Amino acid sequence: MKTTPRATVVGLVTPHLRVVDLANEAEKGVMVDWHVRDSVARTMAVLGEQFNAPVVVAAYVEGLENAAGQAPKTRVAYLRVLQAAADTARSLRRD
Repeated sequence: MKTTPRATVVGLVTPHLRVVDLANEAEKGVMVDWHVRDSVARTMAVLGEQFNAPVVVAAYVEGLENAAGQAPKTRVAYLRVLQAAADTARSLRRD
């Protein structure tokens, strides 16, 4: 019998931090688009398997949206990556 792992705080925060790390790399000129899409897709797949999937997925999407909303407008590449991550997460969301 396969059991679904339970979400932990670390497990929920770490994917968000990965996207922020990628956004910081984008500011240095690193091409991160594929990595952002991959990271978000993997996270959404893992979160989607949780018993409380709608709640944790919504929290992840909201966290990405909030990060993008609070990013300084002068950090164009950083903001672009956060917005792309939020858009990707929203498009993969299964309501």
